Amino acid sequence: MPSLKVAHIHEQGQNMIIFPLDHRFAALSQGEKDSELQILEIRANNAGLAGHAVAVWDAGSGRMGFIGPRQWHGFLQSIGLRWVLANLNKEISWS
Repeated sequence: MPSLKVAHIHEQGQNMIIFPLDHRFAALSQGEKDSELQILEIRANNAGLAGHAVAVWDAGSGRMGFIGPRQWHGFLQSIGLRWVLANLNKEISWS
């Protein structure tokens, strides 16, 4: 059964479900990224976590890549992968 640790946080009046993913996620097409993020959000919501999903990954040279709602980009640019990993507080799994 697959499982993922997530940072489920409340920021800017919104619930965010931040998924740290493997750096290979960056190689997917935009359509594939959008589809995967939608699936992750549904899985998290089905596991009882409220909010929208954000995917983050190591983009190299100390940078964090991300995909998520546009209104959150400023916040996501202000944090790093270390911050995300330090705030992992939930785990979801599915069959």
